[in-house]
Amino acid sequence: MALTTNNNKQSRLLSEINVTPFVDVMLVLLIIFMVAAPLVQHGVDVDLPKATTKNITAKEEQLTITITKDKKIYVNKMVVELPVLKERLIKIFKQRTENQLFFKADKSLPYGYVIQVMAEIKNAGIEKLGIITMPVEE
Repeated sequence: MALTTNNNKQSRLLSEINVTPFVDVMLVLLIIFMVAAPLVQHGVDVDLPKATTKNITAKEEQLTITITKDKKIYVNKMVVELPVLKERLIKIFKQRTENQLFFKADKSLPYGYVIQVMAEIKNAGIEKLGIITMPVEE
């Protein structure tokens, strides 16, 4: 800051903002977000079986049912018990134009339990069921 006088002998204060510390902080935050962004994980963690398939495309936001190895059922990120799964899906699909659902289950689950969940999905009136798998490594 500097004190100057003009021709009328009046004093006024001149000030300048130092932006260097602001730029330093912003660069550090940028680096932190760039490093942390890939570490953020979305969804429910399951160990998917491997298969060779074609990709499925969706027009609306995809709805995914996930079954973890401890037999917890998730509709997207919401936990749902098996006895109420059918009713929940019926309520959800009343608001949607497309009866399409994506399904992923941990490969260590018993086949009978997976089929039981798939039967509840079919009983809810779901017409298209896409099963998510991991691609086969060659």
